[in-house]
Amino acid sequence: MRILLTGAGGMVGRNLLDHHAIADFELLTPRRSDLDLTDYAATLRYLEARQPDLVIHAAGTVGGIQANIREPVRFLVENLDMGRNIVLAARAAGVPRLLNLGSSCMFPRNAPNPLVEEAVLQGELEPTNEGYALAKVTVARLCDYVGRENPALSYKTLIPCNLYGRHDKFSPGVSHLVPAIIHKVHEAKLAGDDSVEIWGDGTARREFLYAGDLADCLVEAIGRFDSLPALMNVGLGHDYSINDYYRMIAEVIGYRGGFHHDLSRPVGMAQKLVDTRRAEAWGWRARTSLADGAARTYDYYLRQRAEQGW
Repeated sequence: MRILLTGAGGMVGRNLLDHHAIADFELLTPRRSDLDLTDYAATLRYLEARQPDLVIHAAGTVGGIQANIREPVRFLVENLDMGRNIVLAARAAGVPRLLNLGSSCMFPRNAPNPLVEEAVLQGELEPTNEGYALAKVTVARLCDYVGRENPALSYKTLIPCNLYGRHDKFSPGVSHLVPAIIHKVHEAKLAGDDSVEIWGDGTARREFLYAGDLADCLVEAIGRFDSLPALMNVGLGHDYSINDYYRMIAEVIGYRGGFHHDLSRPVGMAQKLVDTRRAEAWGWRARTSLADGAARTYDYYLRQRAEQGW
């Protein structure tokens, strides 16, 4: 099977490429210099020339809450352009299968938790990452519409919860919660700080999946694509408070100080937990605990610091 993987240089793509079973497939992993997904004509030419059996669309412009608040135009436009171009070019080139990666940001801010797949488009989005969410919702709906118009094309969407793991971004300006905590707590340990700041009161709850587990799910989806639901959440099925993440990661790092809260900072949704019953009925469940995943991610972080001289 020939598979085009967009976003091969990102965290999801690199974790998939690290997976032991991915060598069973012929992979196309173009970088942006080879395939600019914001250019529809170039994307169509690439697909027509190579004729993949499956596209996995993992490319995207991503970042944490600060980046989303600061640059909503970029997060909307770049993700929308990349998504619609790869889907429409795949349709035009006759690619029979496409697996699109959405985001739990697609769910309404006030939807009851756990978040069932049917809740998408049933309410107002979270304002702090609305641009990104709008792009993800639109591309997911586009995949569904393609199949409605042409049943010979099977374009499906997975909705992962928040991710962390190897190949993550740890810079405070762009990082998500878990890598941001790892960096902050490690720096506090090195500096001998007595306390680490937490945005808000720390009671907001979040679900973070180890990226290696998502790679497992993607490999399973490749092998059992026809039975895969058209829209499916991928997550842990349980969550933790922000305070819990700080405590657990501090234990992994060996930080002995305390924490203080800045109540003036934005925190986003009070809870964002995806419902995993559809995935479990399909036969998939996450395997990595937060403690194990945080330890592996911290080891990766330390190696990156040593190699890059942070």
